[in-house]
Amino acid sequence: MLVKKVLLISAGSLALFLGILGIFLPVLPTTPFLLLSAACYMRSSERLYTWLIHHKVLGLYIRSYIEHRAVTVKAKVVSISMLWLAILSSVLFFISLLWLRILLLLIACGVTLYLLSLKTLTGDEGGRSIGPLQIKPTDVH
Repeated sequence: MLVKKVLLISAGSLALFLGILGIFLPVLPTTPFLLLSAACYMRSSERLYTWLIHHKVLGLYIRSYIEHRAVTVKAKVVSISMLWLAILSSVLFFISLLWLRILLLLIACGVTLYLLSLKTLTGDEGGRSIGPLQIKPTDVH
């Protein structure tokens, strides 16, 4: 059990690191990595899980997605804008291989469609008004 716990905490911490990087690097998705981190912590460390879920910034991403399967308009606009800025600058200025340019553009289209398919949080669901998360570490086995 100790090995499983250490592996889950390590995987959760790596996912958390990648999720935080995803805030600044548009080619890395933030929310999926934070959700993976929460899932790993939920199964290994109640203290880390509670810290993550109630974190002032990161907890909002997770709670919004888990409770509502939705993100704010601001998150959609910033995510899609940064994604296309990074992809287009890479395609236009840094990548010369045609197949790689096409692949990056297809990935950007896929991520954009996914983000647009998510529900948009309204004022009474989004932001700081999201209540405590209903899932507890003991609820998932």
